[in-house]
Amino acid sequence: MSPASPPPPSGRPPLRIVLADDERMVRTALRVILEAEPDLEVVGEAASGAEAVPLVRSLAPDVVLMDVRMPEIDGIRATEQILATMAEPPRIVVVTTFENDAYVYDALRAGAAGFLLKRADPDELIGAVRLVARGDSLLFPAAVRALAAAHTAGGPAPAAPAWAARLTDRESDVLRLMATGLSNHELSERLGVGPQTVKTHVAAVLAKTGSRDRTQAVIAAYEGGFLMKKH
Repeated sequence: MSPASPPPPSGRPPLRIVLADDERMVRTALRVILEAEPDLEVVGEAASGAEAVPLVRSLAPDVVLMDVRMPEIDGIRATEQILATMAEPPRIVVVTTFENDAYVYDALRAGAAGFLLKRADPDELIGAVRLVARGDSLLFPAAVRALAAAHTAGGPAPAAPAWAARLTDRESDVLRLMATGLSNHELSERLGVGPQTVKTHVAAVLAKTGSRDRTQAVIAAYEGGFLMKKH
């Protein structure tokens, strides 16, 4: 997965972003980077999850960059509350210092679209915002696989999920490719089908796995053993 992406065509309104981080300097740095792009606009900032939840509800941004570790309400609980109480919630990207942070995995399971490391360079940050805003997920396959393995370690081998039998062969292929971090455009090229066909397959995978988005589908596939057998 490469988060770098071109800006959307001119004429569209800027993507509206909320920043949630308990460090003012971090928020300031993110704002400077993002607002240097004409298609991105920071519309609000929060210093805790408790501030972030009502702010996001009132502003209805397109994307939220959510620090995973914050006082009062952490990024996981804030993500859960936002997704549970908004009819059209924003895409949430959790931001963390450590790639193997267990908090990240919990946030992904809660419905975050992906995660970014605080050491990510400006191009990665900008690309990530554009990527999730258009409906793709920000996955780092090795990290997600390792986090899923750690989460299920020590327990019995998971039984095959009931939804696995409902996937067509092509949908199974799409789910496995989604787990490698491919975007819809990359899936289209890899499978040799049109973008609308890819969207149809992805939508079917989400429906059959009972997932809100691509990230949750991949998490469900790892936890159910569907992907562990293939990687």
